[in-house]
Amino acid sequence: MLMTFDEVSKKISGGELLHIAGTETLLKQLPKGNWIGGSTEYFMAKEGGKVSGDLMFVTTFPYSDFTIKSYDTGTIKNVAVDAYDNGFSIVIVPFDSEIHKLYAEKAPGFEDLFIKNIAGWIAGMNLSKAGQTPVSVNGLTGEAQSDRAAALHIGIPEDKAVTIGVINIFSQDEESPVIEFPEEGFEAKKCLINGTETLFADYIAKNVIDTKLPLVGDYSGNGVNISFKSINNDTVYFYAPVFTGIKYRIAKPISNYAEEFNSHLSDFRDTSALFSCNCILNFLYGELDGKSIEHFTGPITFGEIAYQLVNQTLVYVSVL
Repeated sequence: MLMTFDEVSKKISGGELLHIAGTETLLKQLPKGNWIGGSTEYFMAKEGGKVSGDLMFVTTFPYSDFTIKSYDTGTIKNVAVDAYDNGFSIVIVPFDSEIHKLYAEKAPGFEDLFIKNIAGWIAGMNLSKAGQTPVSVNGLTGEAQSDRAAALHIGIPEDKAVTIGVINIFSQDEESPVIEFPEEGFEAKKCLINGTETLFADYIAKNVIDTKLPLVGDYSGNGVNISFKSINNDTVYFYAPVFTGIKYRIAKPISNYAEEFNSHLSDFRDTSALFSCNCILNFLYGELDGKSIEHFTGPITFGEIAYQLVNQTLVYVSVL
């Protein structure tokens, strides 16, 4: 829930196990304790979407078996190895950092990644304010980190089970040509359109592609979104990396983003989410400021983690 700085400080001082989202400035002033945090000014609260530099979103976890760790580019490969066999981990990674890029590109190959329950998000900033630095915070040390990830590993009772869910309103448009990339990464110049080499920026311009719609990659039948960040001259930039060997298509068109998003959420009305996060693009394109989305409250993020990095989704953790 959304809380003031004093309310959050009190919970920390009381020894509670917490996940905290707020501005870099506020996070740096909090007392040390059993928590991890990440920077954002965008939130989904029970009363609706909200932008605030004065409040923080706090998730309380009712568990006593946990570890808190920081990871750099050399150790992030161990994040799933360090996770509990029966439990879940919340990982926060600063946006546009080297560890963000490494996690996005290499996480699918990390040991135990798809065996353990790994969720989390990419910390960001207010898009309308200059001079902010995305950070993760290890609450045990109080250190705000622009180049490292913070992870909260939680063990749960043996009679409980974890589900990590992804709500994705997009699917491949079968009328879109197959798009493949000869190089992996967060940007692309050339691609193959139905096997023909093409400048991707030219293809987007000539076909008037709506870049609010992501690319959707076919990962063994599962759709994974790659959101468009910007286009500069002949280079297309993404919020997540494209990979070689994956067949992409533009997402199926949506007539009303907000209606489609809320329609998908209606299928999850009975879901009890212990933790959730939602993409900044859903917040902006879906016009969620001031609008409630039922049980899914938490930070608005610059990328979501459901094992690997995903875009334009809502990710949640439930324990039953």
